[in-house]
Amino acid sequence: MYNQFPDAKILRVDLTKGDVNTEILPGDIYRLYPGGSALGLYLAMQDIKTGIDPLSPENTLVFSVSALTGLPISGISRMNVTAKSPLTGTIGDSQAGGFFPVHLKSNGYDAIVFNGKAEKPVYLFINGDNVELKSAENLWGKVTGEAEDAIREELNRDDVEIAQIGPGGENLVKYACIINMCNRANGRNGMGAVMGSKNLKAVVVAKGKAMKPVYKENFMELAKSVTQRLEENESVAGLGKYGTDGDLQGFSEEGFLVTRNWTSGHFPEGAEKLTGTTMYDTILKERDTCFACAVKCKRVVEIPGMVDPLYGGPEYETVGTFGSYCGVTSLEYVSLANQLCNMHGLDTISCGATIAFAMECYEKGLLSKEECDGIDLNFGNAEALPVIISKIAKREEGIGELLAEGSYRAAEKIGKEALPLSISVKKQELPAHMPQYKPAVGLIYAVNPFGADHQSSEHDPFLVMPPDSRERIRLAKIGIHKGYEDNFTMDDDKVRFALDTHKYFSILDTLCLCQFVWGPSWELYGPDEMVDLCKYGIGWDTSLFELMQVGERRLNMMRYFNSREGFTKDDDKLPERIFEPLKGGPTDGVVLDRKAHDKAKDVYYEFAGWDKETGNPTGVIMKKLSLQWLLDQ
Repeated sequence: MYNQFPDAKILRVDLTKGDVNTEILPGDIYRLYPGGSALGLYLAMQDIKTGIDPLSPENTLVFSVSALTGLPISGISRMNVTAKSPLTGTIGDSQAGGFFPVHLKSNGYDAIVFNGKAEKPVYLFINGDNVELKSAENLWGKVTGEAEDAIREELNRDDVEIAQIGPGGENLVKYACIINMCNRANGRNGMGAVMGSKNLKAVVVAKGKAMKPVYKENFMELAKSVTQRLEENESVAGLGKYGTDGDLQGFSEEGFLVTRNWTSGHFPEGAEKLTGTTMYDTILKERDTCFACAVKCKRVVEIPGMVDPLYGGPEYETVGTFGSYCGVTSLEYVSLANQLCNMHGLDTISCGATIAFAMECYEKGLLSKEECDGIDLNFGNAEALPVIISKIAKREEGIGELLAEGSYRAAEKIGKEALPLSISVKKQELPAHMPQYKPAVGLIYAVNPFGADHQSSEHDPFLVMPPDSRERIRLAKIGIHKGYEDNFTMDDDKVRFALDTHKYFSILDTLCLCQFVWGPSWELYGPDEMVDLCKYGIGWDTSLFELMQVGERRLNMMRYFNSREGFTKDDDKLPERIFEPLKGGPTDGVVLDRKAHDKAKDVYYEFAGWDKETGNPTGVIMKKLSLQWLLDQ
């Protein structure tokens, strides 16, 4: 085993000048920021000046993979996109899977840094050392499927992977996303709008050289163990069969399925119609996958004359936001909503949640039928979804322009009565996991640097499992020993669970590992195997201690970026509705304990080594994590 970390090859693109250059990041620096989110932050924070408009040429946009990307093993093909977010004003951070990440790495690049703005629409084509900016004027205005076909025809090759924006990004919708394979999204934080603001339609990457592990025999033993792991892991096997939507009906029966814009946790009239088993039995055409992954969790649905399988199928969050959030019981219309978001490049979470917000405004008389362009925007109106999504993507004057700003900014325009109806943190809409049921997740929703996110930490229910369960044994590897009899307790040990798994998931987003395959509890591979992956894959003689510090470094960089933009712990606030009683079903009257939540935030800051008055990193913690260079800027 050797300890030489590989160098990183960075592609720099000046869109204003039309110049493309490469640079090498030495391995001793790359090791501190070994890919993905941490590498994106390191590169972006060299350039982004405090106070810039996220949609101005001064913003920097980074696509980044990791030192591990491309190794032939499940759960390793993900890519991070980093920039200042137009939705939140914080650092923006978003991940996607598919085959694009491996294609990028197979051409020898660990990251692409975009600066400036092209005079006219362009796309970047990468084919090994041959990199060029090409006109995208004929692609501007096309939806993702049309643009993919046009690019492949123009290049006369089918071996390319394409990450692109749709009309949503072109029209600077605040929650526009970046789509690859027409169905994999860098979904959150509005990274598609940043791409659109730069007149960058797409990044196109040819297939390159396959990556080979350093210690092939040990690595292949780890990779081939996936078959047995799937046989022994019912949770991951079920995820593959029924998708992320498999538990939706169960959540409703327990009373914790977000319903009608967070007013209830119970959706008896629609949950069975929307759940993953129903999708499996009715409209599922096939299960898709990412590079080298055996799990095959990606849904592909087909409804002749209505939904095209090219655009994949809805995940749990999408079914939640367009389904129960909006009181919609039609899986067909939810699938159509998913397709339209993938065609136009819109984050399904923010889009569905913003429509749910508008529905409540309409029912409360804060939006008139005229202001909704003649649409009866009541909860349950499935037929309104495709109409509204199209208006949002095009930023049509009226309801489309209003909702393209996201629920918080829309509420500001509607009036103060609407602000409590925007269920968001740092102006980003909440995903479909309820803090009333998962208080540790609620804590992370509040403190997470780029807004509420359900994939930034482990979830509370795993601490209720028996001490000898796989989940608890793995959590013990990172020092989480205490179990609980229920999900609802929020004490200092639960805060430590939230913080330490926050760090752990921060590693995953840095190494570009899928959180359904690599993780600290229920996933296929645990902490020990992650260390082995680094050793056998690239010869990195690392430890869990070093990796946890990598995760901690990323979180502190993000928090420091936000502090420069004026963010403090005052911005770490859950929406007021989370502390109001739920209505109906088994959780009627349930609230999140405000006193326990507020105390947990203070304990989190203390445990993280952040200033107790501001909630931001201190000079001591920054120096400890080798981030003196940021203090010196």
